[in-house]
Amino acid sequence: MEAVLYICHGSRLKKAQAEAAAFVHQCMLENSYRIQEYGFLELASPSIEQAYRNCVEKGATKIIAVPVLLLSAGHAKHDIPFELETLNKLFPETEVVLGNPIGVHPAISDVLIERINETHTHISEDTMILLVGRGSSDPDIKRDLYKIASQLQGKSGISKVETSFLVGTSPSFEDGLEKAINSSYNKIIVVPYILFTGILMGKIAKTIQLYSKDNRKEVILSNYLGYHPILKNILLDRVKEANRKIAHVRMC
Repeated sequence: MEAVLYICHGSRLKKAQAEAAAFVHQCMLENSYRIQEYGFLELASPSIEQAYRNCVEKGATKIIAVPVLLLSAGHAKHDIPFELETLNKLFPETEVVLGNPIGVHPAISDVLIERINETHTHISEDTMILLVGRGSSDPDIKRDLYKIASQLQGKSGISKVETSFLVGTSPSFEDGLEKAINSSYNKIIVVPYILFTGILMGKIAKTIQLYSKDNRKEVILSNYLGYHPILKNILLDRVKEANRKIAHVRMC
């Protein structure tokens, strides 16, 4: 029997944990798998191990593990595979396949445009977007966020979309914001490329307050992505893709 294991990042904030759980439950309602569990990589419960054990105890012979993460970096490439490999050794009778995170997808631009529109900012020629990712030392993060920014620019028609990062790589959010403030654009919409609320949103807001208090530019902070229905549909596609991986392995 096949099971789906949704792997969320985790947060100390109860609100963030609740947002993740609510999103996963929405995904579960639209999946036909009888066994579906979710676990957190860190900072929250249930853990990946507990969720994995729940799948096995409910009779799963194959587990499709899908990271509920925006982009592919250290967690998706190393931490989660290591955790699953360790658990698979404990339960060798249960096959496990790891799917892809949400990643780069053209429909994500629609979510970003919705968040921009929610700021009720009049978009004109002197408006630019600063897309802010969490960041990582993994170079794929920088490449992928740049692709998303390019897709957003093409779909929205906004002439200037730049990227920056909170940790791990350059340009930093501070450098990106300072550059935007010193540019010819008078309205800067900061769009956090983050799934849920938390400490990082507070950091972004404080940085904006610090850098914009002594200038005449208008700096607007949009809401974070949140667990949007479009992201739900993409994640469900990732489950289907992973299931096809199982079928391919079986045929081979």
